[in-house]
Amino acid sequence: MAFPRSSGILLHPTSLPGRFGIGDLGPEAYRFVDFLVEAYQQLWQVLPLGPTGYGDSPYQCFSAFAGNPLLVSPEMLVEDGLLSPSDLDAAPSFPEDEVDYGLVIEFKTSLLRKSFEKFETQAPQVLKEDFSTFCQQNSFWLEDFTLFMSLKDAHGGAAWVTWASDIASRQPEAVSRWTQHLADSIRAHKYFQWLFFRQWWALKKYANERGVRIIGDVPIFVAHDSADVWAHPELFYLDEQGNPTVVAGVPPDYFSATGQLWGNPLYRWDVMAQDGYAWWIERVRATLSVVDIIRLDHFRGFEAYWEVPGTEDTAIHGRWVKGPGAALFEAIQKSLGQLPIIAEDLGVITPPVVALRERFGFPGMKILQFAFATGVAKMDKPYSYPRNCVVYTGTHDNDTAIGWFTGSSTPEERENALKYLGTDGREFHWDLIRLALSSVADVAIIPLQDVLGLGTEARMNYPSRASGNWRWRFRHQMLTDEIRHRLKEMTEIYGRAPAAGKESLPAQGIS
Repeated sequence: MAFPRSSGILLHPTSLPGRFGIGDLGPEAYRFVDFLVEAYQQLWQVLPLGPTGYGDSPYQCFSAFAGNPLLVSPEMLVEDGLLSPSDLDAAPSFPEDEVDYGLVIEFKTSLLRKSFEKFETQAPQVLKEDFSTFCQQNSFWLEDFTLFMSLKDAHGGAAWVTWASDIASRQPEAVSRWTQHLADSIRAHKYFQWLFFRQWWALKKYANERGVRIIGDVPIFVAHDSADVWAHPELFYLDEQGNPTVVAGVPPDYFSATGQLWGNPLYRWDVMAQDGYAWWIERVRATLSVVDIIRLDHFRGFEAYWEVPGTEDTAIHGRWVKGPGAALFEAIQKSLGQLPIIAEDLGVITPPVVALRERFGFPGMKILQFAFATGVAKMDKPYSYPRNCVVYTGTHDNDTAIGWFTGSSTPEERENALKYLGTDGREFHWDLIRLALSSVADVAIIPLQDVLGLGTEARMNYPSRASGNWRWRFRHQMLTDEIRHRLKEMTEIYGRAPAAGKESLPAQGIS
């Protein structure tokens, strides 16, 4: 699917400002949508929205279907009568520039449970009916997920492979017994999911009505300690104890000399093919209820993926194994129609990967920092980009534009950039933004850190670092009128501004 000429901002909701320690789906999210509209941006790209586990990574979630309750806005709960204003008075003094996940989890969990108690005793019938409808419509994933999370709570957060063998292997009698024992906890987790989706769908509707579409990530793999693997072990390569026999990663690359050992269990694609890839169809269907466009992470893994023995400490000793290829996308397309997908095709890309992407018309990704790189990270120069692609100044895995220019790039790479751009580098972030917006790429996406001209301190993720990522937040006063006007003007100059009657991609949502 080719997208109309447009541009947007990459910003995960956790990075929004606010008084509760982490960005959420409340007033600041709506204010950010207003900024996008005023700056002529038509796209808002977010990272995966699922409930995060180890390392707080949105790419290692407890479910491929659930939402992250930490994003629920306490202020919106007060508006809905599901909290009292006084309940917010006990908010700790959180840092403004980063997320302290430990402190946030403790505070938000307590607040959500207080809201659940209020809902059970005082909520009006209309809200209880809406909750009931949500539970019925999402039962295909909600039942497994909420039992899984309640079991984790009951086991002190321990991974499911450490539970008693009868419930770890989902023996029917154990499932029935635990479901009855944890009934209150299960209902609470269903309530937390209802809150997330209720707030997210309202925010998405607000954005769509103002011409802003949401791009959301679908990671190719799921976390081992997740409801998905626990509920569907037959779909993954696991031993008798439930541990992965082979895991996902990538070979040595720009980010790491030993490769990246992600540790995710690998799919048994042959088993998935037997029912027409039903699990993947439901995953994509569910994702398109919360976003308008999917960025399919690690697209090359669908053609061939890097398989590493589960006993390895690095990703060096792996091998390439064929993925499902076109059969998967044909099955999804047959069920759901034309797919609004952006293919994250970075890394080791072979002709078969390109052929698979082009067969379905998925636009690939171009990273401007890599256009000036040397060695394995080097990519095409912007003058050779195709129209059907998405250009980024950088992604959540990159340093910021300023951080790259002043620190993480080599002198040769900086010189390459300055010569190509014809600039002295005094406003390098704006030079790179101009290059992205002026390119022939149909879509241009700019991380908010680059719009703000921030350095490495605002980097979202270091791919080879296990902890300390995903913490950055901005302050609202950073979005000045000058920045808004400059981005708006540049967007208009290069033909990416919305216009009456201009071709656009309709919102997808299923709410």
